[in-house]
Amino acid sequence: MKRLLFTLTLILTMSIMHAVPSLRVDPANWFAGMKDPSLQLMFYGKDIRDVRRVTTDYPGVTVDSVVRLDSPNYLLVYLNLRGAKAGEMTLKLDGREIRYELRERTMAGEARHGFTNADVLYLLMPDRFANGNLKNDVVKGMRDQTCDRTKPSLRHGGDLEGIRQHLDYFSELGVTALWFTPILENDWPNGGVNSSYHGYATTDYYKVDPRFGTNEEYKQLIAECHKRGLKVVMDMIFNHCSDYHIWNRDMPSKDWFNNPNYGLQTSYKLTPVLDPYASKVDKAETTDGWFVKSMPDLNQRNPHVIKYLIQNSEWWIETANIDGIRMDTYPYADRAAMAQWMKTIDTEYPNFNTVGETWVTEPQYTAAWQKDSKLSPVNSYLKTVMDFSFFDKLNQAKREETDEWWNGLNRIYNSLCYDYLYPNPSSVLAFIENHDTDRFLGDTKDSTMLKQALALLLTINRIPQLYYGTEVLMNGTKAVTDGYVRGDFPGGFPGDTHNCFTADGRTRAENAMFAWESRLLHWRQGNEVISKGTQTQFIPYKGVYVIARQYQGKTALTILNGKHSANELNVARYAEVIKGHTTARDVITGKTVDLTRNVPLTQREALIIEF
Repeated sequence: MKRLLFTLTLILTMSIMHAVPSLRVDPANWFAGMKDPSLQLMFYGKDIRDVRRVTTDYPGVTVDSVVRLDSPNYLLVYLNLRGAKAGEMTLKLDGREIRYELRERTMAGEARHGFTNADVLYLLMPDRFANGNLKNDVVKGMRDQTCDRTKPSLRHGGDLEGIRQHLDYFSELGVTALWFTPILENDWPNGGVNSSYHGYATTDYYKVDPRFGTNEEYKQLIAECHKRGLKVVMDMIFNHCSDYHIWNRDMPSKDWFNNPNYGLQTSYKLTPVLDPYASKVDKAETTDGWFVKSMPDLNQRNPHVIKYLIQNSEWWIETANIDGIRMDTYPYADRAAMAQWMKTIDTEYPNFNTVGETWVTEPQYTAAWQKDSKLSPVNSYLKTVMDFSFFDKLNQAKREETDEWWNGLNRIYNSLCYDYLYPNPSSVLAFIENHDTDRFLGDTKDSTMLKQALALLLTINRIPQLYYGTEVLMNGTKAVTDGYVRGDFPGGFPGDTHNCFTADGRTRAENAMFAWESRLLHWRQGNEVISKGTQTQFIPYKGVYVIARQYQGKTALTILNGKHSANELNVARYAEVIKGHTTARDVITGKTVDLTRNVPLTQREALIIEF
């Protein structure tokens, strides 16, 4: 046994030593003129901790502190850049000279504007959307040497170039912002069945995964998106990284992770984070457990860890010109540290936006995470939260008949009526499905309830998020594996005989759904009734649910028949919003709707009118 342990130790040591570069510096460059003048440099190299003296004579730069961690291969240097101009500085580590660049910022932080409720986010998975470069399907030297579209949980070869080649598709559809699941390096081996195609097991926070492209290609893609009026939201993960990240192979300090060596699995139960009666053990299981065995839990209470992560988000904003951040598993990370991150971002970029994944289906929980909430003693500074209540209630309602009290579309009314809990309801992100849920259509292709769901999503006081392919009736459930709700977009891959990127390649049903959704999306663009209007909702009456949006004398009504049979809108009941109007325009068809009498509705009809 001793001999076996010695052998394993030797192998591990050799593996670590082999992985240690001559020297790496994170971040590789920084920017002059940031409001926070403090810069953390993480040096990684063999025995770099032994450096005794770090100096620089660059004007406006001073060395604040040098931190030596437990591992001999790390050295943290904190610089103060107050007053420093752009240029190349020289850092002296004992007798070794390191060149380090301070770059000009492309714009002031105040000039960066994030996504708002005037936008519609389109969520896609780069590996599953389109393959534009076959040469990067498998990259020599990476641990996963597989690209197999026949396996739902292995890599399929989609990349940034594939997205770039189809930017016109997004404009034709009518969305205004793209959210990609994580594009950073996930150098993780597949087990023959599973891989990290999803991107949530980061191995390098400063590098685009080579199978998606390069940092420069990511930057160029964003620039092309901006030319077309498309914003780009970057998916980040501060809660955990991959077990193949060098931090887990050569741990900087014993408190870099919570429960090193998979000492605790998270419970996935988020309520203890806000529960005033929560036990310490319940809180610890939520926030300090590993997300899965291959994703170690980062300790954001360690000031060096959170500083590294904060800088990383700023670096991507400055370098790639992203328009927003989506933060994965938000409540799993340390609450105070995440608030520190958000306050830093809010100070540096006051008009930027970040949405945090807060997966609890009760609005009072979600509302407590929004910036300036009165429900929490801790200000999160998080501007946008995800409305899992809307998602949950809508997915229940789609199977039900709307009665006079609780079922069907009453569930939506009974969720939105709690919007008074939110400091800013218009900065709540709503969705009907995403990459972690069953697709809204399930195993069906029935677009009737889908149109009701989208009519609500795209007209209520929310930031709406769509999921790729729903506009062409992509379906699937997670019953077997997540891969079945993350299918390849038809036409995005060599050899596809079915191409949903063009009208000619779509079926009649797909074209009908695409056209319906596209008309609604284009009507929504720039429509201040939706982005700025007041909202009035009416309790479902005889199965009919009505929401009104009004702004500067203009009105839009979303009218949903929650019955599986023909119905009608009782016009007189909605006189407070219809007022003296006798006709309206059907937003989808352009036809005139007579408001002098009750409006007939087909079964499960979604009708949007304006006047």
